[in-house]
Formats: sequence, structure tokens, C-alpha cells
Amino acid sequence: MADNTQKDPKEWVSGDDPMTGAQESYLKTLAEQAHQNLPEKELTKAEASELIDKMRQKAGLEE
Repeated sequence: MADNTQKDPKEWVSGDDPMTGAQESYLKTLAEQAHQNLPEKELTKAEASELIDKMRQKAGLEE
């Protein structure tokens, strides 16, 4: 049975809104841990969420 409790960020109603301050802060922390640079452009909530997932993997916080 598929897990429907998590929506793809692209399907979020507010996914096109600017990222939240919490997302921005967390991304900065993850970027430092993963030795990555953050994109120069402003991210949407959905883009930030996807980048957080990628950065968590690079930082070794997820498998």
C-alpha cells in the first residue's frame, strides 16, 4: 500500500510561495554541513523543501 501521507512539494497549494525563514535558516545550516553553496535565486517553499532533502542526503543525515 502506498504512503499517501506526504505530498510531493510540487503539489502543495502554497508551494509557489517564497520559502519560509525557517527553511532558509535550515538550508544555510545544511549547506555548511554538506559543503555546498546555496542557489543565488530566491526559492519557493516547494523548491526549498526539495533542496533540503538533497542537502540532508549530502550532509549524511539521511540514507
